[in-house]
Amino acid sequence: MPLPIGGRRLILAALSGLVLTGCGQMLSSSKSAPAQTARTFDAKTVDCMERAMFFESHRSSRDGLVGVGTVVMNRVASPDFPNTVCGVVSQRNQFAPGVMTRAMTSSAMPRVQEAARAVLAGERHPMVERARFFHTAGHSFPYNNMHYVVTAGGNSFYEKRPSHLVTQPKPPRATEGLTGT
Repeated sequence: MPLPIGGRRLILAALSGLVLTGCGQMLSSSKSAPAQTARTFDAKTVDCMERAMFFESHRSSRDGLVGVGTVVMNRVASPDFPNTVCGVVSQRNQFAPGVMTRAMTSSAMPRVQEAARAVLAGERHPMVERARFFHTAGHSFPYNNMHYVVTAGGNSFYEKRPSHLVTQPKPPRATEGLTGT
């Protein structure tokens, strides 16, 4: 049964709204989007994200900070890890020793804080994609299940895959400037 003209207009208006909503979400993940500055986050969540970034990458570029934050958020989204930022960051033997207890004192703190809020607002490192793991760049390991996606900010990011699906078994050369640095 065909829809009356008014019904078709209503459906088109609803679909247009969905498309525009999707565009708005994409825009809000860019670091310059006004939506990020208006959004607020639980102070404990922000602190946990800052801690992960600070102790894993604060001496590096914004790319490195956002890469670490992307891994944290990928883990939050995974059923294999806790479903909160603080749960992920405080997991034993996953991040730098003392990540939840040591003081964060450095002139890098404003960069760390900005990057943490940007990641919590939806920004992601474009090349980290689904990676949930990283290690210090320059280190190598004898495992055959590490599929590397990017090296940024002093860390090499990778996915764990069955060995026959690994197509990048060595960390790629470092890239910088992908997230606005």
